[in-house]
Amino acid sequence: MKIFKYLLFLILIFIIGASIYIATKDGKFQVEQKLMIEAPKEVVFNEVNDFTTWKNWEPWSQETNDMIINYGEKTKGEGASYSWQSEEMGDGKMLTTKANPHNSLEQNITFITPFGESSSNVYWEFETQGDSTLVTWGMIGEQSFMEKVAFIFQDESLAEMMQPKFAQGLKNLQEEIAVKMNSYSINVDGITQHGGGYYMYITTASKINQVTERMEKMISEVTNFMSSNNIEQLGKPFVLYNEWNEDQGTAIYSAAYFTPSEVITTAESSILNGFMPNQRTLKTTLKGDYENLKEAWDSAYAYLQNNGLRADEDAKAFEVYLIGPNDNANPAEWITNIYIPLEQVTADSND
Repeated sequence: MKIFKYLLFLILIFIIGASIYIATKDGKFQVEQKLMIEAPKEVVFNEVNDFTTWKNWEPWSQETNDMIINYGEKTKGEGASYSWQSEEMGDGKMLTTKANPHNSLEQNITFITPFGESSSNVYWEFETQGDSTLVTWGMIGEQSFMEKVAFIFQDESLAEMMQPKFAQGLKNLQEEIAVKMNSYSINVDGITQHGGGYYMYITTASKINQVTERMEKMISEVTNFMSSNNIEQLGKPFVLYNEWNEDQGTAIYSAAYFTPSEVITTAESSILNGFMPNQRTLKTTLKGDYENLKEAWDSAYAYLQNNGLRADEDAKAFEVYLIGPNDNANPAEWITNIYIPLEQVTADSND
């Protein structure tokens, strides 16, 4: 009987000692991962800032099929929230407490367990590095008593267990953004009447592979000229193709803006005034990166051939940039309209 009492006493001492050891054990932790993602930071920030996208790249929901996600009234920016339930991964919720577009995010994550709730702070940082973005994803917190008890019997600390998850999440994020940025669509809208009008322009010649780069600088030059001379711009910028020589790989083209009326410039000015007639055109729309423009043009000319239509060789085809890099950093959101002037339809051609 005495031996039994001694055993109970020893067990009690062990439990008290273990509890003191666990209670005084430092439960603070920090997990952090960095990855260079080939995308503008605006694009990366917008992806992370929107909780509805998380299911596509965060690693935990990728590992189970039973996760049920519920979104709060806001899903973007400060005050955005969502929660999840999963028998396999557990329950939890997340709240964005601070959003600094397009530089950083601060969030609070809460894990709901049979032992109670455990909260930690999550942080994101987005830093431009050339054409890419250095993304930092981290979490800082302190384990509860029961969590410290559970991890005594684990081979890895909480930080060591979470580190590969964060690394995989950033890799998934990179792949998801790449897919979205590379998505595009081409639609031949059909025959439309373009009103034309007066326009201000500047012309240059270059290799075909230099057109996109030169085009952006030329548009800026026309914009600055019109702004400094108080000349009103109508609509969006466009590029007229005066000559396109595939064999030689060269092009002559003009960057322009429409104006309400004719503008007379001085002889010394490189910015000139032109006029486009009201004309019947084939309109094609590209939504996506400019690298897909060739395919869009090919689709337009294929449509002409398949429908017995002819381009007017004496007129200039042109592109209008409805949404471009200055409007949206994500190339998948850029919208370009292609117009190919058509030969005049005569009474004889309809016989």
